Amino acid sequence: MTDSDVDIAVLRQKIHGMSADGYIDALRERLPEKNIVYGQTPAEERELLKEAEIAAGFNVPAKLLDDAENLQLFACSFAGTGHLPMDALEEHGVAVTNASGVHGPNIAEHVLGAILSFTRGFHTAWRQKERTEWRSFETHELQGSTVSVVGLGAIGQTVLDRLDAFGVHTVGVRYSPEKGGPADEILGFDELHEALAVSDYVVIAAPLTDATEGMFDANAFKTMKPESVLVNIGRGPIVDTDDLVSALKGNAIRGAALDVTDPEPLPSDHDLWTFDNVLITPHNAGHTPNYWERLADILARNVEQVEETGSYEDLENQVN
Repeated sequence: MTDSDVDIAVLRQKIHGMSADGYIDALRERLPEKNIVYGQTPAEERELLKEAEIAAGFNVPAKLLDDAENLQLFACSFAGTGHLPMDALEEHGVAVTNASGVHGPNIAEHVLGAILSFTRGFHTAWRQKERTEWRSFETHELQGSTVSVVGLGAIGQTVLDRLDAFGVHTVGVRYSPEKGGPADEILGFDELHEALAVSDYVVIAAPLTDATEGMFDANAFKTMKPESVLVNIGRGPIVDTDDLVSALKGNAIRGAALDVTDPEPLPSDHDLWTFDNVLITPHNAGHTPNYWERLADILARNVEQVEETGSYEDLENQVN
């Protein structure tokens, strides 16, 4: 660390309605010897970046990097870093880490909730309750079914870990199958249809890339079993919305749980709202009261590693 009065500059940010105060408190608890300062205005951020060795936030403007002579690490508060000026950060020798893994537990719980809702018919029970209707309905069992997870990043792997206790057969589908993963089978993207053909539940946990955009189209729904359920907590454009609506209208699949849609927000007059077998949540799977705590854990471990090694290389979640 340098001799600056500011060790870590926390830039303006809030998430899920939670102020950055929680992040600052969590960092100070883990790093009591460090001077952690919050930049509450653009002017304060500019001044802090001139001193700090580490900055933490959603973004850092490229135009401020020329004066950030001490800056060695930008700890991004998002898992995605496509919005960052990565070229400028690299030119200035600034390491970048992301928030990968922070959402794993809560999004995995969201996925399990969606799967169990369709398995035990909770959505049906809720509608009947609203009508004060006492009537038995058919349900399913999750045990013995096949669940495919498309995308095996931190979230996809956490979903598979949580599924392990349910006695299901799991298939992981990823861009680089040679990397393996915690599933009974690992397939590549080019083998997606092999997974779809045998799956009772298909979970999309992949990022939006050229390879995944429109991956779930009419052809994919044609391969899926008519009793299968689609769960999307990845990105909306991975699914062709018109083709999904057509599949639902034709009973080509049993239903869908969508935390992300295309378009998003979903217009109030969209067809997807009209289906009883579609569960829609407003990009809410990522909400967790523990976000700042988990984010602070990552940064604190990296600060401790830097103290031990004197290097900003090979940090946890480093992306450059």
